[in-house]
Amino acid sequence: MREIGHFVGGKHVAGSSGRSADVFQPMDGTIQAKVALASAAEVRQAVENAKAAQLEWGATNPQRRVRVLMKFLQLVQRDYEELAELLARENGKTIPDARGDIQRGLEVVEVCIGAPHMMKGEYTEGAGPGIDVYSMRQPLGVVAGITPFNFPAMIPLWKIAPAIACGNAFILKPSERDPGVPMRIAELFLEAGLPEGVLNVVNGDKEAVDAILDDPDIQAIGFVGSTPIAEYIYTRGCANGKRVQCFGGAKNHMIIMPDADMDQTVDALIGAGYGSAGERCMAVSVAVPVGQETADRLVEKLIPRVEALKVGPSTDEGADYGPLVTKAHLDKVRGYVDLGVEEGAKLAVDGRDFSLQGYENGYYMGGCLFDNVTPDMRIYKEEIFGPVLSVVRTDTYAEALKLPNEHEYGNGVAIFTRDGDAARDFAAKVQVGMVGVNVPIPVPIAYYTFGGWKGSSFGDLNQHGTDAFRFYTKTKTITSRWPSGIKDGAEFVIPTMN
Repeated sequence: MREIGHFVGGKHVAGSSGRSADVFQPMDGTIQAKVALASAAEVRQAVENAKAAQLEWGATNPQRRVRVLMKFLQLVQRDYEELAELLARENGKTIPDARGDIQRGLEVVEVCIGAPHMMKGEYTEGAGPGIDVYSMRQPLGVVAGITPFNFPAMIPLWKIAPAIACGNAFILKPSERDPGVPMRIAELFLEAGLPEGVLNVVNGDKEAVDAILDDPDIQAIGFVGSTPIAEYIYTRGCANGKRVQCFGGAKNHMIIMPDADMDQTVDALIGAGYGSAGERCMAVSVAVPVGQETADRLVEKLIPRVEALKVGPSTDEGADYGPLVTKAHLDKVRGYVDLGVEEGAKLAVDGRDFSLQGYENGYYMGGCLFDNVTPDMRIYKEEIFGPVLSVVRTDTYAEALKLPNEHEYGNGVAIFTRDGDAARDFAAKVQVGMVGVNVPIPVPIAYYTFGGWKGSSFGDLNQHGTDAFRFYTKTKTITSRWPSGIKDGAEFVIPTMN
């Protein structure tokens, strides 16, 4: 059985805490590895390695730093299939979906190759008599990322790439549920020429997280996960004087107008609602048809499509989605479906008892579809994070718009319509951070920023795009005057431009 420790100072290091966790293979329920859970002392060891390595790395010019990213991209292409298979076996998503996970991470790495441009400061000549003013962006020092199980390649790369391109050293605490790919990412960065200690991976649970939050040498922390944990990390990290960005839960709505192309809409809902077994923060989990006739047509078309979903092992490239990540999470999602029935929603398609022949111990669940869900129900209010889609019927566009605007979460939203005026009005008025118009999963391309509103996000800056370079750097502004024979004498008032 594989033993997964930590990656510190450019080397694999066995865990010394005496604690470990099982890493399961979701498609058949077997234990495929043991992962060490770090103590606070082990986190501190990683920070010390990072701190020692950062000084020289931060002093390396940006163009040389991004050459490491360019080499890393080549190495990932070489090992793409190996990484996708490892990701699928630990996470449960299908291999094609795993390839997409990796690719979305690489797109951010590609954008970070522009770091020499993104880190440029500003310059004003002659701001005053003989005075020039200029600014520069400099790395923060040691920074950290705490990343979730559902995208074990993409989200670590969203954080690692801009952080190290800016000259920081990085501590990654990935999910202990699927740590294999983050460890391989660290190995590939080392092979690409990243100096030892610039990227360290520490596996662990809450003890490791708290050590990161409290460590005085860690200057900034990025997190993706559930909203309660996001709020905890943001509050504790900020209290310790750190720069923190945290992204939490979601309840993403899709508004379906009466004029929408219903076949296109159903295709979008099936993929966005059930892809990755619904374990995406950008999954559409609420369909909001406008008008009863629209709702009837939608549900009529959805039911056979949900019933026909192909659920299979992670290695089945023809499967629509694979198993959920753990038995505990499977039980939690089933519990939400039970709750929805108790709350009075109509369970139009019930996938709770799905079983796959030959994989009876895997963590599988068929697609579930609720109709007649109301905003007072917990299955509407809370993030389920599974293959469950709820239909909330509305009579008017105004009523439909009100739903995402008043929901606790504000991560992603979409509208499907042929009416440009309705789409434009919706995009302007909806209180959600990422909006799709006839696009079901509006994840921005890598040179724009990713981030939600309300309970889906804590902090002022988003992930990737220009915000990433702002987050991982600090700005220094210099006002300069060289002696020119002018003697002004002492000044006792604050300098002004008069």
